[in-house]
Amino acid sequence: MSETRYHSFAEFYPYYLSEHADPTSRKLHYLGTALALGLMLWAALSANWLLLLAVPLAGYFFAWVGHFFFEKNRPATFTYPLWSLLGDFRMFFEAITGKLDHSHFHR
Repeated sequence: MSETRYHSFAEFYPYYLSEHADPTSRKLHYLGTALALGLMLWAALSANWLLLLAVPLAGYFFAWVGHFFFEKNRPATFTYPLWSLLGDFRMFFEAITGKLDHSHFHR
């Protein structure tokens, strides 16, 4: 079974959203992204740059729990690391601003 190859983030993002159909998984992603952003802000404000080491742990831990236990799929990070990270941030900001297109969440 061959995997679709995406050539742009615009092509990839609908796929990314479809891989986050489970609401609990999305909430875990939002939690991880919020913690990662909070840690980055805390590191910058406190000049405690060691906090940056916890950023990927906070972000990926919750996201991967969502994928492995709720979505039961393989995180897109393994194939598209940069686009997946951008997708995380875009999905998070679209969710908190009420602009998230829920039509992509059907399986």
